[in-house]
Amino acid sequence: MGKCMQTDVEELITYGTSGHVAGFMSEAIQGVGGIIELAPGYLPAAYSSIRKAGGLCIADEVQSGFARMGSHFWGFESHGVVPDIVTMAKGIGNGIPLGAVVTTPAVAEVLTRRNYFNTFGGNPVCTAAGHAVLKVIEKENLQENAHVVGSYLKERLNSLKDKHEIIGDVRGRGLMLGVELVTDRQLKTPAKVETLHVMDQMREMGVLIGKGGFFGNVFRITPPLCFTKEDADFLVDVMDYTMSKM
Repeated sequence: MGKCMQTDVEELITYGTSGHVAGFMSEAIQGVGGIIELAPGYLPAAYSSIRKAGGLCIADEVQSGFARMGSHFWGFESHGVVPDIVTMAKGIGNGIPLGAVVTTPAVAEVLTRRNYFNTFGGNPVCTAAGHAVLKVIEKENLQENAHVVGSYLKERLNSLKDKHEIIGDVRGRGLMLGVELVTDRQLKTPAKVETLHVMDQMREMGVLIGKGGFFGNVFRITPPLCFTKEDADFLVDVMDYTMSKM
């Protein structure tokens, strides 16, 4: 699998670029894309091809970072790669507007040769909030919670899949899960209208759920890291009830 995809990346570099690329940016699990997990072996192979072409490897950890994966603190760690640049936001501030870039001294040094200016950069209030968030993640053991509750939730969603034909796939890890709705499991026909209906009904019952994917038919389940098993049960029960009524 990894081999054929590496060929894909190399062909793209050979035929779609000058042969030299600036960089390659990827999410360990695509968020808005519909909780799409990368195949095992893909990222190390892609990183190697990009670096051969002189490019930098950038990990987008805006959604998958800060312990959400459960198994790892960062999404890229689950693929055994080390990026040159990591972008992060959202979870870093727990609601406070905050984003950050982490990189190597060699890459950072390039910025010293240019005048870089950011109106809201280095905001002390946001920085303090980000620091506090890190302390809470550690103190309340939220990575472990994401792993335990996330695994439990995925298990319960999979049992829902056995019950409702409309659920075509359950995927993701930790507290970054996706439930894909289809009108036909064999053809994987996207159930767009049904997704909106279930979403609305669940909202009426107190569960806010996001959707994504190319066809807008994947529920993106990315709750706060303090999510409990009771919360998970409530979410699944509401989804079950809504789907049973359809």
